[in-house]
Amino acid sequence: MLPLSKNLRYLMRLLLLSSALSVAIAASASAQTPSEPEDEIIVTGIEQIFGVTKSDTPILEIPRSVSVVTAEEFLERGSLSLDDAVNYTAGVVSNSFGFATRGDFFNVRGLDAPEYQDNLQVLFGFYNNTRADIYTLERVEILKGPASVLYGQAAPGGIVSTVSKVANRDRLGKEVVLSAGTNDRYQASGDAGFDLSGDGTLTARFVGLYRDSGTQVDFVDDDALVIAPSITYQTDRATLTGLLNYTERDGDTAAQFVPLMVSGCADDSVSFSDRSVCAGSTGAQVEPSAYFGDPNFNKYDTKSTTLSVFGTYEINEFLSFEGTARYRDAEADYQQTWFSFAGAGAPRANPDGTPTIGRTWSDAFSTTEQYAMDARLRASFDTGPIQHEILGGVNYQQVETTDEQASIYGYPLLVTGQPSTFSIFNPVYDGSEIPPQSVFDAARATAFDETTATDFYVTDTMNVGRLVLNAGIRFSSVKSEDGVTTQDDDETPITLGALYRTDFGLNPYVSYSESFRATVGTDSITNAPLLPRTGEQFEVGLKYQPPGSQSYITAAYFDLEEDNLVEFIAGGRTQPGQSIMVDGFEVEAYLDLGDFSIDADFVTLEGNDVDPAGVETVRSSLPETTVSVWGRWAPTSGPLENLRVGTGVRHASSTQDEAGTLRIVTDGYTVFDGLVGYTLGDVDLSLNARNIFDKTYYATCLTRGDCFAAEGRTVVATAAYRF
Repeated sequence: MLPLSKNLRYLMRLLLLSSALSVAIAASASAQTPSEPEDEIIVTGIEQIFGVTKSDTPILEIPRSVSVVTAEEFLERGSLSLDDAVNYTAGVVSNSFGFATRGDFFNVRGLDAPEYQDNLQVLFGFYNNTRADIYTLERVEILKGPASVLYGQAAPGGIVSTVSKVANRDRLGKEVVLSAGTNDRYQASGDAGFDLSGDGTLTARFVGLYRDSGTQVDFVDDDALVIAPSITYQTDRATLTGLLNYTERDGDTAAQFVPLMVSGCADDSVSFSDRSVCAGSTGAQVEPSAYFGDPNFNKYDTKSTTLSVFGTYEINEFLSFEGTARYRDAEADYQQTWFSFAGAGAPRANPDGTPTIGRTWSDAFSTTEQYAMDARLRASFDTGPIQHEILGGVNYQQVETTDEQASIYGYPLLVTGQPSTFSIFNPVYDGSEIPPQSVFDAARATAFDETTATDFYVTDTMNVGRLVLNAGIRFSSVKSEDGVTTQDDDETPITLGALYRTDFGLNPYVSYSESFRATVGTDSITNAPLLPRTGEQFEVGLKYQPPGSQSYITAAYFDLEEDNLVEFIAGGRTQPGQSIMVDGFEVEAYLDLGDFSIDADFVTLEGNDVDPAGVETVRSSLPETTVSVWGRWAPTSGPLENLRVGTGVRHASSTQDEAGTLRIVTDGYTVFDGLVGYTLGDVDLSLNARNIFDKTYYATCLTRGDCFAAEGRTVVATAAYRF
């Protein structure tokens, strides 16, 4: 992609700023002397304006790619995690590192994607927070491409944003849900709404669940307790909602970093350009349930307390206020042992299955504390033939993370001189190799990071006849501290877009957007502060919905780039001029045929890491092609009108990872999912199955010597009583 010149960027920013000032003045004048009376705006909750676009503009009229997955959809498809919830979404690769319990690992358009909830970022760093439970969510939304104008620091691929279940006068129903499934999974959950005032002015809602569950990996549990009450005060002009979420999850990590020698050499499910990496292989393979930790040591226990406040107020018929604020306190107690990495392509285990240099033992306690708010004014008015919707906001966020960690590499061999006796093929979990506390204490170090961001942003959505224009700019000031370095970064990302609405439902569009994310530290070679990673994307597409129909199709071509990547070298980090470049084509379609519906997605892309000399390397663990189709049959009349049947297929092409002359290719996969459900009055029964045929495959394998097992077959039966 050809980047915009600096002069052109500066000119665009100047035009955006002057435009924002002029329309703000016009808005003020229009508010004082309206030329024509308009209907009163009734605010009825947080449904759209607290969504990923911060707007109630229909998605098919936004000059960007946006996908929405409702709770009904992802639960119907048997999703058990946020990763699962988005794997029928174009442009999103979920479960990137296989079946996981530590978090949700997805990328959007080839790059890692930050996670937001109710307009504010919710996760920071690694393994210091609590994974959200999807039962507490109304829907999941994905804004594809750079989103820094609306959200500040973000990767250029896009963001994944969730919307919480909260009290609302339109949601006063109640349900009790019981489920049981494979791997001894048992869960009880409930969602109840209450009208405390009798007229809908004051409502409350309680969402909660308790889960006692094993997983497909031996000794790894996925237990959870979630309590999420909320209360809402709501009138025709204002809403105010308070939400408390307490989440506690106890278990272990499902990622076992399976050594290559037992992951697929025998049947070529993993192939190598250099077969020496399989030296010493017995040809044996381990099951996806294989556990290479120690249940006397391993754990991954997390908990978080989050208090959120949402508010809206209609000031007059032209101007309204909306905002959200959050305090979050989270912690993670994480202990794990795994086969030590021995270098790119080197065997990590002997032919008898014992580690070549022992195992790595990690003991970490990490915390996150967040204060954040996003407040904005929305003005709607006309200037001649142009209809404006101006959004001007201020965003403040302070996040402090700590990590007290001790990591012991190659124990016991490299520490005591004694070889490990733990065997892949005959594991004994007696705790005999756990390092003594004195060894952990000697290795323990504390890392600290505090980031404070104060941002101002403005966007203008303009309607000129059939033409929709969108322009936005953000003034971001980020201060970062890590106990050694204090760094200030100022960025002004922009976004521009145009869409043309036709009377037969075909809307072509084009957009340009930018992103940034600060990098804390000093360049070990130049001694200069590390620069923020900056990204940009050009996108052109079509959105089509036949008039009066629920069916639609969207198609987009995108070309994005991120610069200023950091390279880890001996003694520190440097920015040698590396970039990421991704371009691709995606299609998302929904076909409504009455009793039948089909949701189909297709993506093909090419992603490369580019070094300073212009040499391109294929992006690690990224499939070039992904396809998914979900079909549903739910008769609305006749003897089977209470029945619903669904089936889906997910396909991803092969992935690869390269290091020097070594390349590892992991086969692609095709798996099938299914649903059978029936409603009996107030009782709803369903049976979900994911990976119906229990296909064994790996999500990815890496040159460092390990593979990540994917999700096996899961079957869950659910009974819900709704009243």
